[in-house]
Amino acid sequence: MPGYFSERKCLCSNIFKSNVRHQNVNFILYMLGVSPRLNFWRLYMELDEVIITKAIVEEYTKAFLEYTDIDVALVGGGPANLVAAKYLAEAGVKVAIYEQKLSLGGGMWAGGMMFPRIVVQEEACRILDDFGIRYKEYEKGYYVANSVESVGKLIAGATSAGAEVFNLVSFEDVMIRENDRVTGIVINWGPVTSQRLHVDPLMIRTKLVIDGTGHDAVVCNTILRKIPNAKIGEFGVLGEKPMWADVGERQVVEATKEIYPGLIVAGMAANAASRAPRMGPVFGGMLLSGEKAAKLAIEMLGKL
Repeated sequence: MPGYFSERKCLCSNIFKSNVRHQNVNFILYMLGVSPRLNFWRLYMELDEVIITKAIVEEYTKAFLEYTDIDVALVGGGPANLVAAKYLAEAGVKVAIYEQKLSLGGGMWAGGMMFPRIVVQEEACRILDDFGIRYKEYEKGYYVANSVESVGKLIAGATSAGAEVFNLVSFEDVMIRENDRVTGIVINWGPVTSQRLHVDPLMIRTKLVIDGTGHDAVVCNTILRKIPNAKIGEFGVLGEKPMWADVGERQVVEATKEIYPGLIVAGMAANAASRAPRMGPVFGGMLLSGEKAAKLAIEMLGKL
């Protein structure tokens, strides 16, 4: 009889793991002489809601505290910073992404005008390969990828490499030390910032900051606004030019550099800081910019 009951329990477990309709499951259990009401939950672990709560709070708090002192803070979770995060983490750099919104990926999710496709130039296809993103050639030199797959795999690539992500956390200010060098970031909860609540922030110490906040170039703008006589870029005034994809794509890589002591710009923020044109839904330059930002950061960290 023990063997009979063991086999019956195993069969019941397999039934629940299958795609059998609920009413059919009850009938099958009835034919087996098993009461669904009494035996269903015995097949699975009993859950405690308080343990679930403690697990989430304790593990997040542990990560937050561990990342209060890091090597590189990536402000903004767009494609350039996701690429930078992967390559930095793979090089053993302690790196974290801070994204004000719930989801990472910036404007890549929607492709062009909500058609979920993006275009990437041949030069950047090797980065798609690094992340396992599928693509196909549309015309010579023009490659098309699914924007949703692209964002998903960029996020997975960055986090799998060891980068930590703090979403719903907004950038508020920079920390400075001697000669006004950037030495950290000031953060708050994203909803606090969006609702303009008067809540004091917390601080993260970091050796380098990468501004990947897109068109707004939030970190660069903060420095210009708050540090007397600070100069960002050649012009000292932020804001990209109108659309010119060819020029914008080339300049976004050229403009990726240390633009202020302790601050690197990447992606669309680099174009905003250098008065370069916008590019639209072509993302090869963004990916290459993230790669270059990571290389620059690794070089700079080696000299600190």
